[in-house]
Amino acid sequence: MNTSSRFPPFPFAGLRGICRPAHIALFLYLLAGLADGTLMPFFALWAKHDAGIATACIGLLLGCYAGGELLATPLVGGIADRVGRRPVLLASTAGIGVGFLLLYAAHGVVWAAGSLIFIGCFESVLHPTLATVIADTVSPDALRRHFASARVMSNLGGVVGPIFGALLALHSLGSVFLGCASSLLLGALVVAVFLPETWQKEWGRSAEEDDDEGLAGVLPAFRDKQLAALLLGFACLEIAGSWIESVLPLYAHNGGVLTPSGVGLLFAYGAALIVVLQRVVTKLSARLSAFWLVLGSALTLVAAFVILLLHPFLLSLIAAVTLFSFAQMLFGPLIPTTVNELAPPAARSTYMAAASVMNDLRDTLGPTTGTLLYAASAKLPWMLGMPIALSATWAIAIASRRHGRPPGRDGLDMAGEGSLEAHGTGGELDEPVQMSASKSPLFLHFR
Repeated sequence: MNTSSRFPPFPFAGLRGICRPAHIALFLYLLAGLADGTLMPFFALWAKHDAGIATACIGLLLGCYAGGELLATPLVGGIADRVGRRPVLLASTAGIGVGFLLLYAAHGVVWAAGSLIFIGCFESVLHPTLATVIADTVSPDALRRHFASARVMSNLGGVVGPIFGALLALHSLGSVFLGCASSLLLGALVVAVFLPETWQKEWGRSAEEDDDEGLAGVLPAFRDKQLAALLLGFACLEIAGSWIESVLPLYAHNGGVLTPSGVGLLFAYGAALIVVLQRVVTKLSARLSAFWLVLGSALTLVAAFVILLLHPFLLSLIAAVTLFSFAQMLFGPLIPTTVNELAPPAARSTYMAAASVMNDLRDTLGPTTGTLLYAASAKLPWMLGMPIALSATWAIAIASRRHGRPPGRDGLDMAGEGSLEAHGTGGELDEPVQMSASKSPLFLHFR
């Protein structure tokens, strides 16, 4: 099928068969995961030992990263629905790379906080637009598998990132920021050279509609009650899980169990589990109800918290990270799939930005609350994490039943007779994907 009307010419048109937009998006997930994996295990240690910041304030400083996203999303969260995916991704990757260079050169808390806010502002459109590129070009039947693949690539970066960061940390903890910058600047180069545009101008809305909708148009979760309720439950569950990521490095280091490099290797192991097993878990759980997937994720997190309540030793930390990784495998691909099935084509990027706001709340409230709780008591995050995870699951179940939409499909097969994968296309389309929630299999999963 001719795609010339869909993808305008770009410098390396002969590589289009290899460099499909969804493949490029997956590669950018890899680079973003590499940057996160390089940064996260060492940021708290850098802040405490190099920057001299009090433990209770580390989460607030890290919260500036997500705070920049929260500040920018109401203004630019849905901009890819107006100017296209390619320019947004180019500006985002380049901006984040420059932000990490500023962070490397930072002297003092104010400069560091400003650099993190700068990074967050550009980060606010990166993941929503990457998810939108996949949704633009992938069959609805193949979406959950592709979003699972996105998690695999992100966590593959999370495997390499802590190892890369551990090597950089041997020189200095601040050197990890140079590794983050190089990853995102490489992403900017890939976007500039290889990525075609996947946005259709006929999807765009008029200027009058944009002016009238304002903030509600950028954050449709405030208008779509079902989306808002589900995302709120998802955010609470992820905030509880994020305490393992943000607090465990301090918990392990202060307990004398792991060195900074050992912490990096532990998180590399957790990411490696997701890389190896994510697609297997997604395939095995394809016919499970989404509610049972969320419940399984919550119970797995509870088990991790119970283990962490024990005195910290190496085996307990490994077991907790293992359970956390399995919880992410069950739960992670559901969020973008749910959001895409609710989104009309003209607002696909905007709806993904609404989901990104929930992630920003997790990234802001998770480290902040986690480190504050840890400063009060080393085991308090694990004690509170258990009821929060279970309560969030209950809230998701209530929201899905209260606001449930009537399903329009009988089958739950994610790669059945009518899917593109069954016909050998791998789920990628030559025409833009349009799908309404009333024809979505996922809402049947919730019911």
